[in-house]
Amino acid sequence: MTRPNYVTEKAISDFIHSAIAEDIGEGDHSTLATIPSTKQAKAKLLVKADGIIAGVELAQKIFASVDPSLELTLYKNDGDVMKVGDVAFEVHGHARSILSSERLVLNCMQRMSGIATFTNRLCKLIEGTTAQLIDTRKTTPNFRLPEKWAVAIGGGKNHRFALYDMVMLKDNHIDVAGGITKAVNSAINYLKTQNKNLSIEVETRNLSEVREALATNSIDVIMLDNMKIEEMQEAVKLINGKCKTEASGGITESTLCAVAGCGVDYISMGALTHSTKSLDLSLKIF
Repeated sequence: MTRPNYVTEKAISDFIHSAIAEDIGEGDHSTLATIPSTKQAKAKLLVKADGIIAGVELAQKIFASVDPSLELTLYKNDGDVMKVGDVAFEVHGHARSILSSERLVLNCMQRMSGIATFTNRLCKLIEGTTAQLIDTRKTTPNFRLPEKWAVAIGGGKNHRFALYDMVMLKDNHIDVAGGITKAVNSAINYLKTQNKNLSIEVETRNLSEVREALATNSIDVIMLDNMKIEEMQEAVKLINGKCKTEASGGITESTLCAVAGCGVDYISMGALTHSTKSLDLSLKIF
């Protein structure tokens, strides 16, 4: 599948380099002490939970970073359905390299597959509505790249990747700036002086704030934060397609369909990345 635009070769390389430095450091002494440097081995990635597999491409790059001579045979690709007992891939080469790569590969793939599986399940719940499921910045520090990548693999849409690629004026920005109108005007002036072309999203907490946000005629997305269903429906009518709408705040699997039924464009859920259980995968030498 096509990678999201933030998943660049440099971003992947930087992530892997940092992760390897954290996990291997000066050397995998357990492996170095017990496995001859010439020893060859084969290992298979065993699937031990049903779901959507994610992190296969990342695993390929991790193995290649540790040892470019390792050879992989893929039986599953990112986004494929996986069942208990499936073999996702086999890796062949230096036993030391396989053993030293094992934990990083599993940590990434288990976490990513859990996120992709949960995202996919929720996306299916709102099929046929106008809403798209999106993620948030509620990610694990230094692991945002794989987590957001997994959301995309699962069929979700990525929100802004970080603070630098969109202006999102949340309640604290608005309160400190002195209100929505002042915050939006300041943001517009800032973008002009910095010669930046970024979308502007504004968080609203009630219908009065929705009206104020609309009156600026300068907003790309209005966030409807922690609103009740009836209030959200009214807000969507007020906005009437003048800009995109995002429902946010405390949305769960059990309330997702009702929120989607309000006619919003996006539904953001931090739970996609911060509350998802990793799926069970195992790398076994044979």
